Formats: sequence, structure tokens, C-alpha cells
Amino acid sequence: MDFRTLSHVPDTARQRLRCLALGAALLAGWPLQVLAKEVVTIGIGTQNTTTNTVTGGVVLKEMKLIEKYLPTTGKYKDIEFKLDWQNATSGPPIINGLMAKKLQIGMMGDYPLLVAGATGQSQPGNETQLIATIAYNAFGSGNGIVVHKDSPYFELADLKGKLVSVPFGSAAHGMVLQALQSRGLPPDFFSLVSQSPEVGTTNLQERKIDAHADFVPFADLLPYRGFARKIFDGVQTGVPTFHGVIVRKDFAEEYPEVVVAYIRALMEANAWFKADPVNAVTKIEEWTKIEKEVAYLYLGPGGIHTLDPTIKPRWLETIKIGHGVLTELKRVKPLDIKAWVNETYVREAFKQLKLDYEAQKQSMALFDITGTDKLCKTPIAHPKEAGEVWIDGVGVEPHASPLCTLGAIAKLEAAGKKVRVAYLIDQALGIKVFADKAFYAVNASDAKKPVIVPFLLKKDAEAHAAKIGGKVASYADALAVAAVSF
Repeated sequence: MDFRTLSHVPDTARQRLRCLALGAALLAGWPLQVLAKEVVTIGIGTQNTTTNTVTGGVVLKEMKLIEKYLPTTGKYKDIEFKLDWQNATSGPPIINGLMAKKLQIGMMGDYPLLVAGATGQSQPGNETQLIATIAYNAFGSGNGIVVHKDSPYFELADLKGKLVSVPFGSAAHGMVLQALQSRGLPPDFFSLVSQSPEVGTTNLQERKIDAHADFVPFADLLPYRGFARKIFDGVQTGVPTFHGVIVRKDFAEEYPEVVVAYIRALMEANAWFKADPVNAVTKIEEWTKIEKEVAYLYLGPGGIHTLDPTIKPRWLETIKIGHGVLTELKRVKPLDIKAWVNETYVREAFKQLKLDYEAQKQSMALFDITGTDKLCKTPIAHPKEAGEVWIDGVGVEPHASPLCTLGAIAKLEAAGKKVRVAYLIDQALGIKVFADKAFYAVNASDAKKPVIVPFLLKKDAEAHAAKIGGKVASYADALAVAAVSF
């Protein structure tokens, strides 16, 4: 036994162990400096490939941000902290690690979070607490359902009786259950089976399943990779979604300054990302192997998710709704939300930074697209109508409208420049989408000022096309219409 390394145990027990260790060392003739430092291991459960958790996990690990803030004085002067990073592909394994005391900190989506809270409260001594948010979408976007790109299915209703997979216990699983319940559809509306993102991806490619539901970023990553099409987005549930951070209650009470240090590191990671999103997603791709263009879709300006550590009342409503969904299916234990949520640590982090926690908690301000449109020579006045073009070797340039965005792409390509990817905002759901994956409602009766409106879903494009007296167009067709205008 190495008496210098003590697992996380209560103060009194640890003191007894140190006394025993000291006695053993003296009898063995060891120098006392051998026991000068007690090593406390902090297990941190991450989801590296879940893009909206990166500033709470892999960024902290790779940039060694937590180490910057760990306490070293007072009761901590003789403690050496060791960070044990444990990566998982979804929330349930992290819950298991917390319950087994192998993890002290974990991050996951709303449904796994509430399950972790309820499970911990049912096992006295294993309680967890929600201490911060990592990222959110106030209307539910992030989780989604995809089909093969050549599939004849275009909306949820088309999947009746079909084979659909989802990682059971995940935020995406919760979204599927909530979507069925809110539409009055039975649990057996389609055949739902559990498959991890990796397995679901392979089976969708091989067309062994009809659809795959998944969480961030897979519902957009698979279409980006060219073999899938999103037909349902969590925003259609109307229920906010978020990823948050939980800690073991006993650990937080024993080492409160460590929990504050974690949140300080999280806040620095958020600021680092926002300062230079293109550089940030480039590093994130290096660390996670998730394409930077997809990470930018989620966390960049106008992105699907917003980085914000505050615990807003709306997120607790999400937890209540999710708990109700699982309770109806008898899949969750009771949860005392008031006892589970603890804002003490995030408030202290804000205080140390001289920031106003209450003001940020009430704010729903987004990381909007800003700047000036170089083609149309106008400032970005309406971020929800804006677009962005990522030019190879140049970077990301903003545009004021779908027409200006597509026009810029056409001119760049005509000049022989490579466009890595382009983004637009869906005008029905209000979420950022890949321009080349969108459906368009187009009215080109005025060649110089055509109406071009992007949508994620074909049915929304069809409805708007009928409204404006136009037609549904593909990306290539919309691009051709825009090219004539400039």
C-alpha cells in the first residue's frame, strides 16, 4: 500500500488512515517528507464527442485549466489533487461511475441528469447535485432523428411501424419519448431499440435500421458526412434542452473550493471559445475527431447551443417535464429538484470574477452572428436571417441574408475558391443549418431580387413556397438563382 495516496474518504476516516500511515512509516524508518502530500483523486466523467460538453471536459483537460484554479493553501496545502479523466459516449456510464464513487464530477444531458439526481437521492450517501450548465438551446434543438439520405421518410409520422434506434437513457431517448407522448402517439408507434452512436451510425449507413435518434452532434454530424438526412429536430418538442455538470454531494461538501475551481475553469474555457471560434473548433476537432465544421454549427456565432454556466429556471422546468415523461413510463424514481440543485459554487465563481450572476441568469442573450456583409455591403442587422461562409484558407465570413450568402458562394466558386461549408438559419425552426443540406422555398420572378428562404424540413419549405407563390428548390437550384442576382 502506498500510504501517500488516499482515496476520497471523509475527513475523520482519512485522518485515521494518515495516522496509521505515519506510524507505519516511522516503524519502517521512512523519512517524514514521504508523507508530506496526500493525493486525492478526482474522477471526472466526460463526453468528448458530445460537442456541447467540450468546454466542461476535453478543453479543460487539454488546456490544463482546472489545475490553474485548484486551491493550494489552508487545508489544501498538504493535498495533491490528481485528475482522473474518464470518457464515455453517453450519460448512463457516467451515472454508474458516480454511484460507484469512481467519479466525483460528471457532465451529461438533461434526461441523464435527472436520472442521476433521482438515483442518488434513492441511495442515501450517493446523492448528486446539479452545480452548473455547460450549454443549452432554449427551444430544444440538439437532439434529432436522421434517416438515410435516400430514405422516403421526411417526418416523424412517416416512421410508424419502422425500426428506430437511439442510445437508451440518453437525452435523445428522452426527446423521442417526449415527442411521442406530446403527440398522443403510443410507445410502440415505432419499434425502438437501443444502439450507441457508433452502432447506430453503422446500421444507418448499411440501412439495417429505418432511422436513428441521437444527441449532439450526431443528428447533424451524420448528414454532414454525407449519408444521412435529419427529419426531426428536438426544437419541434418546444422543450428546452441543456447539458449540465453534477458532482457527488459528499465530495462537494468536503472540497467546495475544488468545485468552484472547476467552474472557474469552465468559464475560462467558454471565454476562450468565444474569443476565436474558428481556432477553438479546429483544436476541438484535433482532440475529439468531430469535424470542426460541425462543432462550429453548434457553438459558433448563431449556433444551435449557447455556452452559459448559469442554472436558469427554464432548465428546471425541462427537468420537471422530463421527469414527468419518465414517471408515466415508470422508468425513474422520485426527484426533489430543490434539494438537487445547488447554485452555491457557480455563484461563488461569478463573485470571484466580479461578475453579476443574477443578471446572467436572467439573460437569454445569444452568441449572435455579427459583422459586415462584404458582398451586399451592409451590416448584419438581423442575425436570425444571416448566414456564414467558411472559405478555405481565409476563415468564416458573415452575410446579411440567404440571398447574399448564396450569392457569395456562387462568386467564390466561380473564382475558383474553395468553400468548406456554409451556414444559414432555418426560418421555421430558428436553428442554424448547413446550407447544402437545406430545402429552399424560392420565388425567382424578379431575377435581381429573388426570394430565397431556407428550411431544415421539406414540409416547411413546401408550406412557405405555397405561401409566396414559389416552389421548393434544392441547394444547387437555390445557388443558381442567387448567382444571377450578382
